Amino acid sequence: MQTYKKLLFAVVATLAFATHALAVEKLKMGVQAAYPPFNSKDASGQVVGFDVDIGNALCAKMKVECEVVAADWDAIIPALNSDQFNFLISSMSITDERKQVVDFTAPYYSNKLQFIASKAVELNVDKATFKQTLAGKNIGAPRGTLAAEWLQNNLGDVATIVLYDTQADANSNLAAGHLDAVLADKFVSYEWLKSEVGKSYEFKGTPVVDNDKIGIAVRKGDPLLERLNTALKEIISDGTYKKINDKYFPFSIL
Repeated sequence: MQTYKKLLFAVVATLAFATHALAVEKLKMGVQAAYPPFNSKDASGQVVGFDVDIGNALCAKMKVECEVVAADWDAIIPALNSDQFNFLISSMSITDERKQVVDFTAPYYSNKLQFIASKAVELNVDKATFKQTLAGKNIGAPRGTLAAEWLQNNLGDVATIVLYDTQADANSNLAAGHLDAVLADKFVSYEWLKSEVGKSYEFKGTPVVDNDKIGIAVRKGDPLLERLNTALKEIISDGTYKKINDKYFPFSIL
């Protein structure tokens, strides 16, 4: 009887261990899903893009299962802080204002802000001449972005600033002739300029912001931050990051 009890205990213990081993941690990552090639929905409605691929690679390193949660840009930080997802990976600029309400990982890529406009229009925009060049113009950008903030702070007194829900809306209004130029992340514009509609447009001058750091956000004080930073270092060192980068761009954006 004693031997039977020991055997039964061993079986129960083994099953308990196996069940625990199978209970893989699950995390949710928040993404806007409207910012190609970094994040968007494909024809089947699945969220895809650079941000998603990086997020999945980080999850693989952390040995967790991850689910993508799409959220509107204007509400994406409140959604994170109300526990709708565990981390936010959606090409978000690291700013002092945002650091008041979330914690950021080390940057996972570096961005530039540059104007685009019709090839038929001569606009020599750079850090020294942008104000006189763009005075009186209608300039667009997605609201709630670093580009929108830069426009309002630097051109709000001399140009008409028009803000849109998404980058696609801003680009569509540029193509429709409602705007003279759009200020956006250079790598997002790079993708649009290759499209059938975008091929009539081009970058103008040089970037007005050239060191915009993009990070992954978590709730203040969340220990997940350290795990994400460790995983980010690992995917950079083992070449995983480069493979994802090369899938989207013929140059490094790190």
